[in-house]
Amino acid sequence: MTTAKDLFLIAMDSRQKQAVGQGDLSLALAGAELIDLLGAGALTLEDDVLVPGGTTAPGDRLLGEAGARIVRQAPYESVEGWLWRRGKDLAAAYQTALEADGVLTPRTAGRLSFGARRVEAVDTPARHEAVDRWERREPVLTALASIVGIGGEPSDGEPGLDDDAATAVVAAVHDAVMELEAVRQRRTIENAAFANLWRGP
Repeated sequence: MTTAKDLFLIAMDSRQKQAVGQGDLSLALAGAELIDLLGAGALTLEDDVLVPGGTTAPGDRLLGEAGARIVRQAPYESVEGWLWRRGKDLAAAYQTALEADGVLTPRTAGRLSFGARRVEAVDTPARHEAVDRWERREPVLTALASIVGIGGEPSDGEPGLDDDAATAVVAAVHDAVMELEAVRQRRTIENAAFANLWRGP
């Protein structure tokens, strides 16, 4: 399993107190893919620029799709650019892929609902692996989950990220999610002002 798939399954876990927004999760999934690609040597990070590496992406289908979308001609892409480009509707793509793999199944109620369809995780080795990684408080998974509101902030006693590239990606995901939230708030204010205008004094 990849970090992105583990993160998706943890986000769906019914024990989580707060549902995760599709946009926030999509950005975090794009970041998770990026960290796995960097770890596999498919990319290197130079300053904030993603430089193609000499190895191919791991065998996972979705991670392979991500690897195929790496910008391979200079000027290369920034981490922020990757998150917004790759993250578009990525949570829905993961839901579809995990359903096709039998890791998710439709249900009448669930933690994540994209459109009218709701799904839940099946009791599979993939789910057990994700839960085990989560319970071990694996630093990358914990950090990305925290950004989208799962599990709270990592405690001081937990191991932190020991990789500069992963740290940079996690920081970029955090900034992107904050930017998305700012856009949401601005739209809410604009919509409220528009409604008041039509309502009149």
